[in-house]
Amino acid sequence: MKVTKSSFYISVANSAKAVNDEKNQIAFVGRSNVGKSSLINMLVNNSKLCKTSSTPGRTRLINYFLINDSFYFVDLPGYGYAQASKKDVYGWQGLIEPYLLNNDRLKCVCALVDVRHDPTEQDKQMINYLHYYQIPFIIVATKCDKLPKSKVKPTLSKLANSLNVGAGNVYGVSSETKYGKEELLSKLDQFLN
Repeated sequence: MKVTKSSFYISVANSAKAVNDEKNQIAFVGRSNVGKSSLINMLVNNSKLCKTSSTPGRTRLINYFLINDSFYFVDLPGYGYAQASKKDVYGWQGLIEPYLLNNDRLKCVCALVDVRHDPTEQDKQMINYLHYYQIPFIIVATKCDKLPKSKVKPTLSKLANSLNVGAGNVYGVSSETKYGKEELLSKLDQFLN
């Protein structure tokens, strides 16, 4: 897949207003501060498309980005942000769950984990949730540039084991160095076609 065009489409704060047109969607989900916005920016070659923040928990809406005028990348609210109020957390869950369950156009969920840390309980819950509801997904391990090169592949295998998935379902990436970009885009292309 070659991304030649990308633009912000819409943000929604209510699952009833989720985009429901003929275009396919690829969603990005993960805990706060795992690098969802940075990953999307890297994939589309535009560092300003998604707003990134050093403060975790900034994405509180479902944000749609139109890619190549033909499909959407969808940035879902992060989970696991310690400073979020219970009301905010329930609000985000109320957004994410209907989006994932009632969406014929959703072709793949990229479940992001930080390669430097063991998956959290919430990461495991998300993977189990996607498994249970048979929602197609891959695991994207971000921040691979923070590890020595010799440790990347063994760490990805360890992540696959701890999340009970095949090693081929875990893609290592770095938004800084663009490591893993082409492989991930190629995989996402398969879901779209």
